[in-house]
Amino acid sequence: MRHALPSMLTFALVLSVSGPAWAYVGPGAGLTAIGAAVAFVFALILAALGFIWYPIKRLIRRGKRH
Repeated sequence: MRHALPSMLTFALVLSVSGPAWAYVGPGAGLTAIGAAVAFVFALILAALGFIWYPIKRLIRRGKRH
């Protein structure tokens, strides 16, 4: 494990000083990346709402019974 640390530090240094790639992203790959990012954000929002909504829903149902 001692030998891996200098390699990782060298790799991080090389990545931090590299220049921009100026690569072309075609419309298919671009739209796919945008769609995946939007879907991921939407899934996170729905997960958060689910954690908030279902306990509230249970409390409302419990209140109606009594």
